[in-house]
Amino acid sequence: MARILLIEDDVAFCKLLEKFLIKNSFEVAIAFSAEEAKSLIENSKFDLIITDLRLPNYDGIKLMSEIKSTHPTVPVILMTGYSDVSTAVKAIKNGAADYISKPFNPEEVLLVINNSLQISEKINIEKVVSTPKTGNEIIKKTTREFVMGISKASQKLAEYIELVSPTNMSVLIIGESGTGKEVIAKSIHQNSSRKSANFIAVDCGSIPRELAASEFFGHVKGSFTGAIQDKIGFFEAASGGTIFLDEIGNLSYENQIQLLRALQERKIKPVGSNKEIEVDIRIITATNEDLREAVKNGAFREDLYHRINEFSIHSPSLVDRDEDLMVFSDFFLEKSNEELNKNIIGLSTEVITIFQNYRWPGNLRELQNCIKRATLLSRGDFIEKSALPSEFFQNEDQVSQDLSLSQNEKEVIQEALVKTNNNKTEAARLLKINRKTLYNKLKLYNLN
Repeated sequence: MARILLIEDDVAFCKLLEKFLIKNSFEVAIAFSAEEAKSLIENSKFDLIITDLRLPNYDGIKLMSEIKSTHPTVPVILMTGYSDVSTAVKAIKNGAADYISKPFNPEEVLLVINNSLQISEKINIEKVVSTPKTGNEIIKKTTREFVMGISKASQKLAEYIELVSPTNMSVLIIGESGTGKEVIAKSIHQNSSRKSANFIAVDCGSIPRELAASEFFGHVKGSFTGAIQDKIGFFEAASGGTIFLDEIGNLSYENQIQLLRALQERKIKPVGSNKEIEVDIRIITATNEDLREAVKNGAFREDLYHRINEFSIHSPSLVDRDEDLMVFSDFFLEKSNEELNKNIIGLSTEVITIFQNYRWPGNLRELQNCIKRATLLSRGDFIEKSALPSEFFQNEDQVSQDLSLSQNEKEVIQEALVKTNNNKTEAARLLKINRKTLYNKLKLYNLN
């Protein structure tokens, strides 16, 4: 089985091509930048490398020349979205095995790859035969429990998780509904010294005020009507580990006092009992409210706020981490394929465009639900537009209309390019459009 390194900063296209290659029995590693690619090449062996002609702050032909200087027998295929003859000729003169154009034709891609591999095998057959693969070299595709994005917001989030996880600090996670606050809390727990103990997640919004003390601290048999046996509360169950209180702003004032006392003393008293129980817990809380405003209004205790907010983490919305959209889409598609016993390769180019133009008010939860539903409805290899609900089409039409009606679009694009020193990836992010759309606009206004 041939091992391919795919170098492409367009996450959507990269994930689509990766899925296609895996389905056709290739092992695939991916890199989103030249720096990442160089590191992979230095530490791993590949049978073939496919790289985009245009990479962030790097030229694909230059990268190919550098690869060929250190790995002369590894064929390199260039991808270009422009397919002009001069570029193809220049690439082949500089050592490229071949080139493919975007959007790609599946049969053409397979033909080019197989031809390049066959030529490479004939040139260096002895080395190929005498170099067996070890178990450590094989790149396996497995469904993961978590996935971290590649955007700046995701990198900052990962940095904060790494910093705070080894400590016992109380963490407050702030973010919109559906942004994955519980996933962040679990990640902190699993990267801490408490990972072998329990992680107990509690939705404070679903607990009635009168039952909160029993749920948190437990109760003894006969302590109130319906208490037919002793019950261990969340705090005792989490002792030695981590308790995660989601939407903590929904707790009543009385429950806030009870919680504050438990956190201060690290002792709890089950309802109806005179015996105190010591608990060793780390507390992580989450909210989609502004607790500082709630403190000002008297709805949330200031002393409790400071107790739970030794360190705060912002859980970014999906619209603030647009570079991660295809990373998360691919992750949720993997999970959906496994859960539904399907084998969908990826999203169609039309669906990718719709996703990139959608605002995702429900954030990651909405994305996950959308992909799972679409996976179930899809009968072909790709998720098509027909598998999406109507709100996606409405949003797509509105965005397209707004963009086309812009009278000073060319000037805005030029201004963005100046601000980013002609960095098209950064310019696209500044303009809140995807990179492909920006390239199309550059071509339209002859700004290349």
